Formats: sequence, C-alpha cells, structure tokens
Amino acid sequence: MSELFNWQIIWGVALGALAFGYLLGSIPFGLLLTRAAGLGDIRSIGSGNIGATNVLRTGNKKLAAATLLLDALKATAAAVIAYAFFGKDAGTLAGFAAFLGHLYPVWLGFKGGKGVATYIGTLLGVAPWMVLVFAAVWLSTAKISKYSSLSALVATLVIPVVLWFINEPRVALVMAIMTAISWWKHEANIKRLIAGTESRIGQKG
Repeated sequence: MSELFNWQIIWGVALGALAFGYLLGSIPFGLLLTRAAGLGDIRSIGSGNIGATNVLRTGNKKLAAATLLLDALKATAAAVIAYAFFGKDAGTLAGFAAFLGHLYPVWLGFKGGKGVATYIGTLLGVAPWMVLVFAAVWLSTAKISKYSSLSALVATLVIPVVLWFINEPRVALVMAIMTAISWWKHEANIKRLIAGTESRIGQKG
C-alpha cells in the first residue's frame, strides 16, 4: 500500500509539473507584444510563427528581443519553480512541457513557434552552465557558416551529448527528445540549407 501511495505521489508530481509547464509555455508573448504595439497579428507575416525570429520581421528589434527573452524565461520559470518544490526531475519535466506549450499552444490551435528560446530557457532552469555551451557552439557555428538556423540545430545536437558525458543522463534524455522535436520543427530550414537557399545572418531581401 505504501509503495502504491509513493507511485501516486510521483505520478501526481509529474503530471502537475507537465501541466504547469505547458500552461506557462503556451503564453504567446510574440503575438501579445506585437498586438500591444499595434503591429497586428504576427501570424499573418513571414513564417507565421509566434517566435522572436518572426517578430524581427516586423522591423522592431526591441520587440523581437523582448519576445526572445520572455519566451526563454517562461520555460526557465516553469523549470525553476517545479525544481524548487519537487526536485530536478520535476523541473526538467516542467521545462520540457513549457517547450511543448510554446510549440503547440492550445489557445492558438496548437500552432506556435520553433522552440529555440524555450529550449535555452529550460537549460537555464535545470543546467545553467549548459547555456554557455549552447552559446559557444551557436556563436562558433554562426561565425563559420553565417546561418542562424544551422547554428541552433548544431547547438541542440551538442547539448544532450555534453549532458550525458557530465553524468546528467535524465536531463540529457529529455533534452535529446527536445532536440529531435526542434529539428522536426525546423524541417523547412533544413531543406533550404540543403538547397543553399536559406538566408544568412545579416542578409537582406
């Protein structure tokens, strides 16, 4: 009976962390900020995504930066709060759910962003030093390739491997799943990279 009760608690905490993270992650800051600024519906321009990259297409760099920051911090908040109350595993689950909430927000018909900011935000919440690894890989890849999308894709590949080698197998597994989803969401970018038609950093038109 005691063992059953313990499993009920574990499942309750896991489901609670997932629900809490998803609700935070599904807040569409890109859409809310652009509407508040009088720029209309961000989903009607560019890629139709609600993330910072598409917000940048409005020409408002400050708004894009604010979107990037808030999209990252909503995942961080989910992870940190769940971590503080129920431990690292719950924090990791909450961050993962925030990532899913951003990609598939229930309020927007499950059509959201690509999740790079929330990926970083989750790392910040459960493995802060890994954000520096992500940044180093992103910057070095960007310097060589001049492709923002490729830089993010390479960085997300490196993160689970490094986490595994520093003995964080459960976090590595969750981040690996997030990496796979992120790559799937970047399918169009990958096709353009292969075709040589992906826009480079700083490229206009």
